[in-house]
Amino acid sequence: MSDTTLGIIGGGQLGSMLAIAAKKLKIKTIVFCDDVDAPAQNFCNKFISGNYDDKNRIIEFVNQVDLVTYEFENIPFETLNEINKLKAVLPKPSVNRLIQHRLAEKDFINKLNIRTTRYVSIDKKSDIDALEDFLPGILKTTTLGYDGKGQYPINSSEELNSLNIDFSKEYILEKLVKLKKEISIIITRFSNNKYEIYEPIENTHEDQILKQSKIPADINEKIFNQSKEWAMLIAEELKYIGTLCVEFFIDRNDNLYVNEVAPRVHNSGHLTINAFNVSQFENHVRAVCGLEQIPLKKISNAKMINLIGDQISHYRNLPKLENNEFFFDYLKKEIKEKRKMGHITILI
Repeated sequence: MSDTTLGIIGGGQLGSMLAIAAKKLKIKTIVFCDDVDAPAQNFCNKFISGNYDDKNRIIEFVNQVDLVTYEFENIPFETLNEINKLKAVLPKPSVNRLIQHRLAEKDFINKLNIRTTRYVSIDKKSDIDALEDFLPGILKTTTLGYDGKGQYPINSSEELNSLNIDFSKEYILEKLVKLKKEISIIITRFSNNKYEIYEPIENTHEDQILKQSKIPADINEKIFNQSKEWAMLIAEELKYIGTLCVEFFIDRNDNLYVNEVAPRVHNSGHLTINAFNVSQFENHVRAVCGLEQIPLKKISNAKMINLIGDQISHYRNLPKLENNEFFFDYLKKEIKEKRKMGHITILI
């Protein structure tokens, strides 16, 4: 074991895979999570449970680690900022604060001359009535919400009346693009202009939850290069340390749009565990812990399928997988509908 102990906030499947990657690098991990049943406790060296605003539990956690990272972005900025005064938090808390707010995130991306879908801030229901040219669109809460939560597809202003929307929250309305496909770029930034970038990953969603990812993406060379350039530009402007995901839309005219940025390892990058010499998780640990940057090499083309809800049961009962198949069980205690329970990666 190295002398470094990495603190991970969040104990879901991403925290689990960060802990597995750290163990490979002989780095100890302590996971802090507000869920006593968090699956990452099966993979880390130590697990601490507490609310993200419980100062005493947070201090107990911070005193046992050398630096801190996180597996999801909806952690209170105040918590990360207080931790950062005691131990380095990477990616830095200011990145998280920006990305947590969808309006601020889109403004930031547009200022880099990077295209996003058209969007507008919404404070009250009547704001949408005056914005017919933004429909059909998706109304999203400006903070929180993922996997389709806090998001309302709206085709016309009449539909608003049938939706039970709490307008005491802030919203952003994004105009829908005529979507051809979705891709993502996983990039790890180590320091100024030092990166490892995975090739574009093509994603398929069902019910606004990622269902399948594959490489190579079926895209032209211009989009292949532009998506990587935009991801580099975003990571550099944020002075980001660690693994970052940029999600893109491609419309029917082959225009590229940034949909959103995830300041962390990402579900669409799970195939990197088996398809590359260094996974997105290992690269994240290497970057935040200041370890050696290793040039990426692709081992194989691949596709990853998320196992949602009861789909996990089939694979838990399979006696044997094919040689090119890799099954990951997140060891979540309870099977729930629309819950990511595991994934299978197939090398092709």
